[in-house]
Amino acid sequence: MKPFAILSGLALLFAAPAALAEEVVTSPDGTISVTVDVNGEGRPFYRVAKGGEPVLTDSRLGFLLADQDKLERRLAVVNATRASHDDTWEQPWGEQRFVRDHHNELTVRFEEDSNEKRKFGVVFRVFDDAVAFRYLFDDTSVGKTLHVAEELTEFNIAQDGTAWWIPGGEWNRYEYLYEKTPISAVSVAHTPLTFRMENGTHVALHEAALVDFAGMWMKRTTGTNFRATLAPTGSTPARAVRDVPFATPWRTLRISDDAAGLAESLVELNLNEPNKLGDVSWFTPHKYVGVWWSLHLDEETWGSGPKHGATTANVKRYIDFAAEHGFEGVLVEGWNVGWDGNWFFNGGDFSFTEAYPDYDFEELARYAAEKGVPIVGHHETSGDVGNYESQLAAGLDLMAARGVKTIKSGYVTDACNLRYVHPDGRETRECTESQVMQRHHLKVVTEAAKRQIAVNPHEPVKDTGLRRTYPNWVSREGARGMEFAAWGVPTNGPSHVPTLVFTRMLSGPMDYTPGVLSLQGRGQPLEMTMARALAEYVLIYSPIQMVADLPEHYAEHPEPFQFIKDVPADWSESRILDAAVGEYVVTARKDRNSEEWFVGGGADEQGRDVRVSLDFLDAGKSYRAEIYRDGPTSDYRSDARFEIVIEDRTVTAADTLDLRMAPGGGFAIRLIPVGG
Repeated sequence: MKPFAILSGLALLFAAPAALAEEVVTSPDGTISVTVDVNGEGRPFYRVAKGGEPVLTDSRLGFLLADQDKLERRLAVVNATRASHDDTWEQPWGEQRFVRDHHNELTVRFEEDSNEKRKFGVVFRVFDDAVAFRYLFDDTSVGKTLHVAEELTEFNIAQDGTAWWIPGGEWNRYEYLYEKTPISAVSVAHTPLTFRMENGTHVALHEAALVDFAGMWMKRTTGTNFRATLAPTGSTPARAVRDVPFATPWRTLRISDDAAGLAESLVELNLNEPNKLGDVSWFTPHKYVGVWWSLHLDEETWGSGPKHGATTANVKRYIDFAAEHGFEGVLVEGWNVGWDGNWFFNGGDFSFTEAYPDYDFEELARYAAEKGVPIVGHHETSGDVGNYESQLAAGLDLMAARGVKTIKSGYVTDACNLRYVHPDGRETRECTESQVMQRHHLKVVTEAAKRQIAVNPHEPVKDTGLRRTYPNWVSREGARGMEFAAWGVPTNGPSHVPTLVFTRMLSGPMDYTPGVLSLQGRGQPLEMTMARALAEYVLIYSPIQMVADLPEHYAEHPEPFQFIKDVPADWSESRILDAAVGEYVVTARKDRNSEEWFVGGGADEQGRDVRVSLDFLDAGKSYRAEIYRDGPTSDYRSDARFEIVIEDRTVTAADTLDLRMAPGGGFAIRLIPVGG
């Protein structure tokens, strides 16, 4: 080596700030490890391994800032602290009654080699099935207010494989069919973003506790390397603005050997703060019917006129139907002034207090109370958030006065076209995931909670586990729901639900609106069998489940309809028994209010034969298995989709069931303890 090269190397060595050695934290069971360090340029990075095999290779940490130098190089690790945590907490409702939070924690402090000596921290939590981390800006060396231009966090996947994803930031929000491509072919994607690496390891990237910050998309940079990108806002040049001190949302990686483990993780819930609302027993998980599917079939209309669906007489018909069959709500869409004309572009026309003349809200509230079936409210904003916020208090007050316990809201407009009005009167256009919209949705949730109302937003911000902190945020849409089966081109195919379980559903409950037993949309058949239509009540979790079809269609299929009446909407346990992402899934759930179990299975267009072990049942007990399964020739591509076999068997935990899932098919099972 030449002398000047040696001198240059020594100069760099002595100029570098004092730093600690690399820091490592492992999961409680020792299988997952996270290593944190800085490279020779002082760029911080982390990497993740499972069982000694890399999951993420060296991935940088940092931020671009709008009004000061980026935080991403000339940094050293100057402090590291550790902690462990293990407790179990109870959900007021959920897919699991009890949730264990068991993790090891490492907090790494970085300091910049600069005149400002800027400082920040990163907290890592490692669970047996996941890794999570967030940035801590709790030192005013970064300024009193941080203007974040972009996040530089990387997620460099260690090897190629298969990805299931929808595009981030495009006009139709989250309502796309999932792409299945190589990991190396993803562009910009929404989270949860699901991978199956070539070695079989399953990984899902997402975030938790998204409060007062921009939502995160994933942008592939090169090969299988990804970088966080923050949703833009029309409000400021920066994508997120926060006063110091604050912590960012958590960045999460679920890691599992198989698809089942990926879906069973509840890491995002564990990363959110406990319930802030106190007693929420005023919300009860339930099933509901409503004036909805008829609108998508174009048999009735949202707007006024001869086909108006939300009339007093029609809603009373639905209330009677719900009361007769034990359902606990009636959704009414199109009740309020504003639906006439091109409402998609005229959200400012909506009133949230003025009903159409043929909708007697006061009389219907009286009738609903008499029948014990509350009205489920509806607030469509058409993306005019300014108009909605200006009427929010009055609109919620009206709903509370009419005995409404749950409100479905809507934000139908093109992505990044939400109209927001700031306190100073300034108007901006916002993306669904912008910091401004995060604040808006939380405002609606907290204002509704004051009136003991639960909320179910459609075209929403994505779920990041905030239902733990605000348990009245009971469900949301955030993906292609059943309405696309009515009129979508292309429609929701057979693989859609077996994909949703391992993508969208990783974030939380979805108001998918299942139960269309007519298996018919607007001029096109639903691509599923009758048994599969029943199974979706088990496969797609929500504490509010719609019984979406028309009353007259249920009258045509009374025997399958019985399962819909029997299946609960709240669970004490949930397990994935068998699955492959996008191909098939078998799920078992135990009723929270009884000893009954329910099992659902669904397959893609290839179908699948499965052997279902019942070893999750209590040993020594007998159960009556009420089985709804595809018939010998069932197939979603013909009228054979209506073929269903309904049978009873006596089973125990030692038994297995061999079941055929037809192309686009599935099965649904109710398991009832018998005897002592």
